[in-house]
Amino acid sequence: MSQRPVALEIQDAALRRDGRELWAGLNLTVHAGEMIAVLGPSGSGKTTLLRAILGLEELSEGTVTVAGEVVRGKGNREIGYIPQSRPLPPDTALRGRDLVALGVSGHRFGLPIPRRGERARVDTLIEAVGAAEFADRPVGMLSGGEQQRLRVGQALADDPGLLLCDEPLTSLDMANQQAVVSLIDKHRTEHNAAVLLVTHDINPLLHQVDRVLYLAQGRFTLGTPEEVLNSTVLSALYGAPVFVLRAGHRLVVVGAPDAEDSHHHHGDEVHG
Repeated sequence: MSQRPVALEIQDAALRRDGRELWAGLNLTVHAGEMIAVLGPSGSGKTTLLRAILGLEELSEGTVTVAGEVVRGKGNREIGYIPQSRPLPPDTALRGRDLVALGVSGHRFGLPIPRRGERARVDTLIEAVGAAEFADRPVGMLSGGEQQRLRVGQALADDPGLLLCDEPLTSLDMANQQAVVSLIDKHRTEHNAAVLLVTHDINPLLHQVDRVLYLAQGRFTLGTPEEVLNSTVLSALYGAPVFVLRAGHRLVVVGAPDAEDSHHHHGDEVHG
């Protein structure tokens, strides 16, 4: 691992919001080709961490370095970003391929009108994420899984060395979850890219994840899934009894208190 280039380095990072410390003293080095899952209850600062890496959120302390450059503002073509899977409105005035084209030519104002080289790149991306069959249909009429495939294509437009994924499997059925995980993992292995993926359920990723960063109660722990996802470690992190159970090939966390969102459900998967 140490021989691989460093894709992301976070040093002595702290983030405070509204008088509350989300986390402090966070040090994280992510190497090329490594996949890290970010888990923790709602309000623990998972998405805010991704925003800090993207340059959209200012740290209270510390630095973020991507591909050797300190993050000082938004916009870095070394970073690809896959958002949560949220359905687009049915009347969205874009075709599927237009959504992908935003990743290729979206730095210009207005709707994407790809030039010749960009059209070829869009076609390549559409093929890579298995979206050729529906790329010319209105994006608002596509299923959640189809839309998410296109978002993956958009995020991969610049062959990013670091891929940030913010709960990309939310609201997808198991088949589409596995399809999206496979696309992300394919980019990781073929391009030696690093992946930082926020998720509420690590089960679809268990065989791909190298390490887990678990944020909770203003603290964090970092290690392999086996080191982090056990009753002893999570109980110490939460300061309350937490049980990690195995159900077949799945992990289930029981008793993890939520940070802010009382209706957030725990107990039937490993949640983040």
